[in-house]
Amino acid sequence: MEPWAKPFPCWRSFAALMLLLGGLFGMAALARADAGEPGWLQQARTLALDGARTAGGPRVAVQVGTLDARLRLAPCDEVQAYLPPNTRLWGRSRIGLRCLRGPSRWNVFLPVTVQVFGPGLVATRALPAGSVIGVGDLAQAEVDLAEEASNALQLPAAAVGRTLARPLEAGHGLRLAHLQPRQWFQAGETVQVVAQGSGFSVSGAGQALTAGLEGQPARVRTENGRVLSGLPVGERRLEVAL
Repeated sequence: MEPWAKPFPCWRSFAALMLLLGGLFGMAALARADAGEPGWLQQARTLALDGARTAGGPRVAVQVGTLDARLRLAPCDEVQAYLPPNTRLWGRSRIGLRCLRGPSRWNVFLPVTVQVFGPGLVATRALPAGSVIGVGDLAQAEVDLAEEASNALQLPAAAVGRTLARPLEAGHGLRLAHLQPRQWFQAGETVQVVAQGSGFSVSGAGQALTAGLEGQPARVRTENGRVLSGLPVGERRLEVAL
């Protein structure tokens, strides 16, 4: 809470607004605001839906939470909903609410859950950790892409033959974090180093100083003795961003 978001005596008019907010607001792209909703709640809904649509998913849904029941805010003639800086409307997020006209300025945050649905892979049966994924273990389905931070896998070729790092329940979406990272090379091996910049790339050879694990930085020493750090992206291949 911002410094100016301090408790104030609860006014009857604001209590009425809190009662309107207190219910569950199941949100879908086709849902329309009720005529009796506060204007700032409609703003928050629209802001969250518009932000979720920019993610590119074919279907989005937003669930608007409630303010902390312990808050006691001063009455306000104009409340504005806004997106806080560096906030991504993806999964669990928040919308800011600030009082623009009233006896006291305040600023609070309204929790929202943004769902972005798209194609993904789900487990056809319960798979324990350590399982090697087979073709029959996966099926295409619509999944909530924003449910977890890890990317949802969409192509069977990216998962079949891989080993699960943790259990996966039947019907649950498969994420990159569910898979054990692949080791693309070992320390001491000769690897191809591809340095990429804006509109150009340069490649050469180098000796791996560390193991090349998928998703983790690795270091190599080039032929001229320079030590570079980059990301392993394939069999004995390292990419370095310039």
